[in-house]
Amino acid sequence: MTAPTAARPSAPTSSGTPETLLGGVERRSDAAVLRWLMRVRQADLSHPWVRRWTMPVICALFAVPAVQQAADGASPGLPWMLVLTAVLCLPLLWRCRRPILTFAITSAASLVVLALDTATGAEAARVAALLNVGRSARPVQLAVCVAVAITQTSVAAFAQNQSHTTGMQTAVVAIVQALLVAAVAAAGVVGRVVNAYVVALKERAARLEVERDQRARLAAATERSRVAREMHDILGHTLAVIVGLANGAAGLTTTKPERGAQALRIIADSGRGALAELRRLLAVVGDEKATSADAPLAPQPGLDDLDALLERVRAAGPAVTLHTEGSPAGLPPGLQLAVYRVVQEALTNTLKYAAPTTSVRITITVDEAAVDLTIEDTGPSLAPGDDTESRGLVGMRERAALYGGGVTAGFNDRGGWTVRAHFLLATAPAPTEKRLV
Repeated sequence: MTAPTAARPSAPTSSGTPETLLGGVERRSDAAVLRWLMRVRQADLSHPWVRRWTMPVICALFAVPAVQQAADGASPGLPWMLVLTAVLCLPLLWRCRRPILTFAITSAASLVVLALDTATGAEAARVAALLNVGRSARPVQLAVCVAVAITQTSVAAFAQNQSHTTGMQTAVVAIVQALLVAAVAAAGVVGRVVNAYVVALKERAARLEVERDQRARLAAATERSRVAREMHDILGHTLAVIVGLANGAAGLTTTKPERGAQALRIIADSGRGALAELRRLLAVVGDEKATSADAPLAPQPGLDDLDALLERVRAAGPAVTLHTEGSPAGLPPGLQLAVYRVVQEALTNTLKYAAPTTSVRITITVDEAAVDLTIEDTGPSLAPGDDTESRGLVGMRERAALYGGGVTAGFNDRGGWTVRAHFLLATAPAPTEKRLV
């Protein structure tokens, strides 16, 4: 009485963890680099003030020697040196929010330093500003800023080295510095690409987590529906048999005590059988091993078990006959279970809604393409209305639909009820080992 095992939801994991994000990365070196990048990004997101203040402080530390020389009387003097250092370093606090403005301020301050023919050491702030332009600015803005930076660097190289080196050496220095400036801008672009890749990985991990949870919920809902259908089939049939036998036993206890006692024994056996099946079903749902003496492992019911089913129904009153055409013994176990459950549910409805003296004829026809099943009783009906929308009939239709067939039910011209089911062999699942419950 099992079904394919439902996928259990695994322990929840954060969509930002390296284990979740790197599930599809095969090379260890790539995974290690991405893991390190994600850790750096996570630390940056957790403590944003560290990155914000680190670069201005580093640039200010570069300016400490120049400030000391200015305090000792070197040109342009301590006040000017402090102002220039502050103008170069402080804008870096807003380099992420206003990269273009930060680059413009630091570039202007660098021009002032060049015009004063001095060096503060804090000109590295212009490099940091250009790096952030590469990380966030549009391509046109980046191209303009790179052109400005290269021009300014080349001018500074010629202005500072023209009296100390030859023209060729100065040109080489200018070219090298220009290439370094371009490399800084390229590093900013690479940082943007890496950041976008990490964000894409996180989004993909989040989608996979949502899909996994959806699959787990769908599997759980499917399993609950299957359990409800099986419990309805088992308990509904057994209770209907018990009610029919109890009604008969009540009238036989005084006139025919032996038959009354026999009916009561059948009631007890039916109840014990239903309890055993219920224990097996709940053990499977709870993923427990039903190995105790009270809940032994047993195969799914098939067509060979129809005789025992019909005996229980006959004991409750109706006269039931079974006719088969073809060879039902070779049908797949799953299809046999579906046919068995449809017969069981149809007989349950007969016990509920037809007179105890009704006659039931069951016909099973098997050919190379399909299995046709007919259950017909003679009534009369004891309950008003029909049962076409009952849970049992819905369950029968679902079982037939699994094999490309269908179920119809309605009143017949004999005053009773007829159920017809059709199962296609071509769409039947491939035979598998018999499941145990």
